[in-house]
Amino acid sequence: MAFHTLKVTDPAEAGGRLDRWLAARLPALSRTRLKALIQSGQVCRADGTAVREGKRPVALGETYRVTVPAAAPAIPEAQAIPLDVLYEDDDLVVLVKPAGLVVHPAAGNPDATLVNALLHHCRGSLSGIGGVARPGIVHRLDKDTSGVMVAAKTDRAHQGLARQFAEHSLTRRYRALVWGAPCPAAGRIDGAIGRHPVDRKRMAVRATGGKRAVTHYETLDRFAGRGRAAALALVRCTLETGRTHQVRVHMAHMGHPLVGDPLYGRPPPAERLARALGAPAADALRAFPRQALHAADLAFRHPVSGAALTFSAPLPDDMAALVARLTAADPP
Repeated sequence: MAFHTLKVTDPAEAGGRLDRWLAARLPALSRTRLKALIQSGQVCRADGTAVREGKRPVALGETYRVTVPAAAPAIPEAQAIPLDVLYEDDDLVVLVKPAGLVVHPAAGNPDATLVNALLHHCRGSLSGIGGVARPGIVHRLDKDTSGVMVAAKTDRAHQGLARQFAEHSLTRRYRALVWGAPCPAAGRIDGAIGRHPVDRKRMAVRATGGKRAVTHYETLDRFAGRGRAAALALVRCTLETGRTHQVRVHMAHMGHPLVGDPLYGRPPPAERLARALGAPAADALRAFPRQALHAADLAFRHPVSGAALTFSAPLPDDMAALVARLTAADPP
């Protein structure tokens, strides 16, 4: 456990948010960690009163005491969560992750994750390379992204799969429903991705400081119009690299964010959508509760046998129903 006593001594700092002031003075702590400390009452004023609002302004002369408990790695427990398994052998398991399922335990999601489900399904037989909290996890999908994933049951399989991900020698294809219609209808997006310079929850295409990211896209269908005038499009995105939020960031950077994306998307005005598709379809689009993104195809070499393996999963029910409604509402 560590303690930090900090005092507001610079008049220019007065009036600033507490969480930002603390972040500037405790750079070793992430903003997420600081937020958790504030909310759990670990940040107190000189009189011992806990301050639980990060947006609270600091005042000149105030003193704050920050208590940082020693980090204890969480050991996930096996939980009987149903899994949609496509393939399994002694080395690995391939499954379809549903939207809404977090991949591994983290702040705010201590259990009921894919890792907890895998520990139950595999009876503890998972590669330990991923660490205490992430056994077997070689790659991730966002919580609200559905689709095909592979997990390693042995260290040898984990190393072989990780090598293929690092070399970008796997095939990963996604289906995404986006606002507007990409022009040209197919192409290549080459834009380095890094943390957004202002909003730390978001990623962005960066001129400097990002990691190289390449996405190949192809328009599969258009809705509410033809060509560039279409209101929406169903696209297939093939990853040449694999960066955080890559499809979401690249499509938004093109001007075609994903339907339902809370970070990168903004739907067109309701009136315009209603005119193009009718009120029921427009309302369904605006109410879609997640980014309309699905990891449809995954192909790789078996890390032990070397056999070529290919797996596919159809659109989940929510995306399939939305596409069906758009198709029915689209004028001939």
